[in-house]
Amino acid sequence: MSLSFVLTAEELRAISAHAQTRAFPRNAVILNEGDRTDSLYIIAEGRVKAFVSDPDGKEVVLSTQGVGEYFGEMILDEGPRSASIMTLEPSRFLVVPKSDFKDFLQKNPAFAVRVIEKLIDRVRSLTENVKSLALMDVYGRVARLLLELARDRDGKLVISERLTQKDIASRVGASREMVSLILKDLETGGYLRHEGHSIVIARTPPPRW
Repeated sequence: MSLSFVLTAEELRAISAHAQTRAFPRNAVILNEGDRTDSLYIIAEGRVKAFVSDPDGKEVVLSTQGVGEYFGEMILDEGPRSASIMTLEPSRFLVVPKSDFKDFLQKNPAFAVRVIEKLIDRVRSLTENVKSLALMDVYGRVARLLLELARDRDGKLVISERLTQKDIASRVGASREMVSLILKDLETGGYLRHEGHSIVIARTPPPRW
């Protein structure tokens, strides 16, 4: 992702002046899809995932976020939450009431523009997800996800986020068994390798539609 949606130190000080601090353990659902809430959440410590699920418990992960990032900006339309949020590790949040968030946006137009850019980026990402689910096979969706998550580190494409096969399966809408076979094929073909808890993309996986 080329755009940065992390709050600067100055923005963090300003927006959190009247925030309350809340802490949650790992695997805690702090917001549920459909909830009506009135706060912005800034991640001070830890990491979270946004996901949607059906009554049978089948889950699709929409995104993950870490320190300095925020969620809940869609409270501006006063509608229900569009996704659930769960902690991936012990986490601490600065919770900002909607009124303070609106006031901050009015006084900080540069940040307001970045919020708009974040929402546009989210729409583009969801559009790509729908496209890949409709047009790509599972292999293509896995390859696309790996390339999206990889970041350049000393000339190498590295995924530092700890990913399980279940995590990947929930993001691409496939079974864990299918994801396991694809990852094994990619590793055997020399396209990726594991270094500790990180995944290194050694070569760009070939597209397969």
